[in-house]
Amino acid sequence: MKIRDNDKFIENCRYLGLKKLPLNYQYVIEKANKSDIGFYRFIEEVIQMEADDKMERGIKYRIKSSRLPQPYKLLQDFDFSFQPGLKKKLIMDLATMDFISRKTSILLYGDVGTGKSHLARSLGVIACEKGIKVYYTTCADMLNDLNTGVYEKTLVKRMRKYVNPQLLVIDEMGHDRLYPNKNKIQTFFQKD
Repeated sequence: MKIRDNDKFIENCRYLGLKKLPLNYQYVIEKANKSDIGFYRFIEEVIQMEADDKMERGIKYRIKSSRLPQPYKLLQDFDFSFQPGLKKKLIMDLATMDFISRKTSILLYGDVGTGKSHLARSLGVIACEKGIKVYYTTCADMLNDLNTGVYEKTLVKRMRKYVNPQLLVIDEMGHDRLYPNKNKIQTFFQKD
């Protein structure tokens, strides 16, 4: 490619929203020249490379916007032998995310330290990987946020973040003590 054609090629790739090809097109062309693949296979590989990249970016975006705490908890890291009473098959069924299409709520309950948070956060990561919009919060944070919304008259706007995701993970229900946001209450009751 001539330099001028090269610039136009990269500009067209960006216009089409292609992220990977403008960075790797030299390698892709060299690979095609060295192999005996046909034109269809060559185009198929380029499209697959872009699709894989877009999927990966989507997963990263969904995980970041989900507010899942880091380090991310993964299902394969959960020690099922630590909780012999836990039915692994049930958790693996939940990991298919079929309960979301059935609009079924899931409640993980048990004693403190039994792995409920790990499992809930793991399911959140799996949902993000499957293209599902997730939002993570603790019960105390959600209630404090909604209470703040009442005081600031922004409740409807604040509720959207809890209603819009396909999977809402509310962690630490009954675990945290709920304290009102003293700054907001003080501001609300302050005399002019």
